[in-house]
Amino acid sequence: MASKPGILTEWPWTWLGDYKYIVLAPSVGHSIYSYMVKGENERDLSNFLVLPLLLWRMVHNQMWISLSRYRTAKGNNRIVDKSIEFEQVDREKNWDDQIILSGLMLYTVPLFYEAAKHLPWWRTDGVIWAFLVHAGPVEFLYYWLHRALHHHFLYSRYHSHHHSSIVTEPITSVIHPFAEHIAYFFLFSLPFFTTIYMKNISILSATCYLTYIDFMNNMGHCNFECIPKQLFSIFLPLKYLMYTPSYHSLHHTQFRTNYSLFMPFYDYIYGTTDKSTDSLYESSLVRKEEAPDVVHLTHLTTPESIYHLRLGFAHLASDPQKSKWYLWLMWPVTLWSMFVTWIYGRTFIFERNVFKQLKLQTWAIPKYSIQYYMKWQREAINSMIEDSILEADAMDVQGEELNKNGELFLKRHPQLKVKLVDGSSLAIAVVLNSLPKGITEVVIRGNLTKIAYSIVVSLCQEGIQVYTTLEDDYKKIKSKLTKEAGDNLILSKHNAPKTWLVGDSLSEDLQMSAPKGTLFFPISHFPPKKMRKDCFYNSTPAMLAPKHLENVDSCENWLPRRVMSAWRIAGILHGMEGWGVHECGNMMFDIEKIWRASLDHGFRPLTKPNPPGPGK
Repeated sequence: MASKPGILTEWPWTWLGDYKYIVLAPSVGHSIYSYMVKGENERDLSNFLVLPLLLWRMVHNQMWISLSRYRTAKGNNRIVDKSIEFEQVDREKNWDDQIILSGLMLYTVPLFYEAAKHLPWWRTDGVIWAFLVHAGPVEFLYYWLHRALHHHFLYSRYHSHHHSSIVTEPITSVIHPFAEHIAYFFLFSLPFFTTIYMKNISILSATCYLTYIDFMNNMGHCNFECIPKQLFSIFLPLKYLMYTPSYHSLHHTQFRTNYSLFMPFYDYIYGTTDKSTDSLYESSLVRKEEAPDVVHLTHLTTPESIYHLRLGFAHLASDPQKSKWYLWLMWPVTLWSMFVTWIYGRTFIFERNVFKQLKLQTWAIPKYSIQYYMKWQREAINSMIEDSILEADAMDVQGEELNKNGELFLKRHPQLKVKLVDGSSLAIAVVLNSLPKGITEVVIRGNLTKIAYSIVVSLCQEGIQVYTTLEDDYKKIKSKLTKEAGDNLILSKHNAPKTWLVGDSLSEDLQMSAPKGTLFFPISHFPPKKMRKDCFYNSTPAMLAPKHLENVDSCENWLPRRVMSAWRIAGILHGMEGWGVHECGNMMFDIEKIWRASLDHGFRPLTKPNPPGPGK
């Protein structure tokens, strides 16, 4: 929002929310119906192709979003280092409004101009005229409109909304108030109306011009330099005809220079070219890939989780993961992405963060949760994890966080410099410190993992009774306890206690057998499916991140904003404290020590749920 919002700031369909595309429904329906029922000579192919054009524009923009986030996470050729936060993602989530507006224009114009109907596929003279009109009037008028928008009156009411983003993403290019977009649409319509008037407009000329606008807009705001220096060496005047990402980035950091649209020659003519344009371009080109201090290694969860990655849909990634009805419409893309994960065998980076002086990266293994339970997939998954560890080791990474035990890889590579941390100790500490004060008994359900075993032992030693239904687990834990602590471990089929510690394998039947008012505490990575409205569900082991954790613009799976899993935090703490030890396999770090370290570095426990009742 601008600092002093002017009239026509909001888009007319903002109130429709996710259903805003309904404004295009009448035009789309009429276009498809007319094409299907009319005779071959009466059909208007150009009108029918408006919808595919709009879809192409959305795909094109999304490709730039994913590419930009991937490249800026890696760090090579990155231009601006400042962070992007949730506020910017929320401000820019309506980037597709301008596509809806263009759709309305493309459907409406043929109703008033016969020359805009039944367009041919190609007219060379129309393409030439569109380019000339853009290079001349459009670029000239835009330059002076842009300078006018930087006058205090217009800037405070409109253009400051766009400049709220110092670090730009491709979609930043189209984030403007509605009134400002109207001015741009009149401006960018000049090539269209000129060629309509001259009757040499064509389907491909209109498509190419819109694609050109999208391409240049996205490229100019992508925050990584991608124009090779050789281009300007081959054709010297090109520097006046095509800007670069670093060129426009200076406009967002300096505000009073580099006003041009896509062709910088008006800045050179009127003396508004930034003095550091060439030096920033040169330095961005040679910038190397960033070497992290800590790597968090994770994997995909559900088929839809690909869209919730930071490289996926930005607005989905910025909220806790949950199913959306419209994602079912994308099942062909979902199936295709699943197929790619079966054959693609390389981990990829998708997020970078900064914690004080520590550089953090998150790498994803292109495998879904269900594949971890398939025996025939284990070798491929282990190979990917091993390659990631060796790559991190070669980069002199301090620590790598694993969401699976990493003892196997320590045996294979005993000389590893990188420290492997599975984060079990902090997960245990979070669970123990999240339990309601004053409880005297709990139920443990699910597989007896390293975390579950340690929690049970700790609770029994503190005098809290732990109920288990599995005899094998009972015997295994009992053998490790003193007689006094062992008396607190109870083998029972009853589900009387109202505090349940639950692992991955909690069945729906077991969940339904819990007493009313039960508190469910997940002790694994994955929360149980919420089957009971009369019970309370705690978060998986996680903590609220401090403000000095930077560049946080996406949620970690189903966790709320700025909340991080204990497993991920543990790697950061190992890096900050320089403990220099592995924590994986049967190795367990000091639980109290890592809990104190988490608090010392600003991480805070989540709000505790209300206790279920006296002594329960």
